[in-house]
Amino acid sequence: MKNFLVIVFILLFFVCFIFVYNKKQDNKIVLKFSSWGSQSETAIILPLIKNFEKENPDIKIEFLHIPQNYFQKLHLLFAANLAPDVVFINNYYAPKYIQADLLEDLTQYINKKEFFEKSLEDFTYNNKIYAIPRDVSDLVIYYNKDIFKKNNIPYPKSHWTIDEYIKTAQSLSKDTNKDGHNDIWGTSFETDVIFWLPYLMSDGASILSDDGKEITITNPNSIKALNKYSDIANKYNAAPKKSQSASLTMAQLFLQEKIAMHLSGRWLVPKYRKEASFDWDIINFPNGKKGSVVNIDSSGYAIAKSSKHKKEALKFVQYMSSKNSLDKLTQSGLIVPARKDTAYSKNFLDGKKPLNSIVFLKAIQNGKATPVNTDYQRLTDKLSLILEPVFLGKEKAEAALSSTIEKFNR
Repeated sequence: MKNFLVIVFILLFFVCFIFVYNKKQDNKIVLKFSSWGSQSETAIILPLIKNFEKENPDIKIEFLHIPQNYFQKLHLLFAANLAPDVVFINNYYAPKYIQADLLEDLTQYINKKEFFEKSLEDFTYNNKIYAIPRDVSDLVIYYNKDIFKKNNIPYPKSHWTIDEYIKTAQSLSKDTNKDGHNDIWGTSFETDVIFWLPYLMSDGASILSDDGKEITITNPNSIKALNKYSDIANKYNAAPKKSQSASLTMAQLFLQEKIAMHLSGRWLVPKYRKEASFDWDIINFPNGKKGSVVNIDSSGYAIAKSSKHKKEALKFVQYMSSKNSLDKLTQSGLIVPARKDTAYSKNFLDGKKPLNSIVFLKAIQNGKATPVNTDYQRLTDKLSLILEPVFLGKEKAEAALSSTIEKFNR
């Protein structure tokens, strides 16, 4: 009952908010634009909005910033026929909106040559593109060069394998206080799906088939890859277990020089540039049977079919996804731009740390757009629960996944 009242309250809040701003202000067309984002990200977005309004004095942008529970609240707005005109969206949730016929087909307004193919693939359904990509999310290995030097271990090379990566992580793990347990680890260990998917994909495995219709997490290759990932922390003690990392994030442990390598995305670059007191760089995820294959995810701008101002909404989307706008976001170090002309410019390859930023772009070339479907979020939420004992070292993947498909269908 309490949760129901909270949802009703949230819905009423947005109804009131949108009612107030739904009118034309000073005879201007009002466009509602929703997005999530950190304070540092909105600090870049807001000046872009102001500049757009300056160039288009007949349009007013009402920025609906939803930093938490974004899609839960967005669902409510669509259900109440109060959807924003322009919606910032990612490839995980896009299928729900696309297959519910809630988004405009933007295919004819996109120059495909300007964007990375996989970023477009993330928003493509039945050969139609429903969002213009802003950024690409892929994973690389951050590594502490000082720790490698201290241990006389060569820096990793692009041709390294997953087995070599695990051996390196073992060599870098130390029990410095001699209590019988490592307190310095070779690498990170996180149980969110995005962090173990590269282990599957690089060995030709996956959660779903490429068309999103079949659950493939129970295939032998997937099971083997999951066990190998679990072993890093639970068999080889080369990464911190949940009980050892306590409340600290892997990024915090990396900054404290408690882990030598960290599998993560571009979003950590601004933090590491500002806070790291040691020398660091990045290298590609190690090679499995299929090479170095990481999951490619994207975020981008979509237009609601219910918008009464589609022409103006398109103008705003094109402005926000332009090279000029992406240059501004890219300069912060926060994103891997989906536009090739920005990605291969000095704005991205700027000579700042990481010096090897080109690795992010090579990862797009070698990576794979994450197979998703309309049920993907529910599926991965359940999978997180099912695999919890595996990542705690209490159970093997084959046992945990023995009745997976039946569990998903309940």
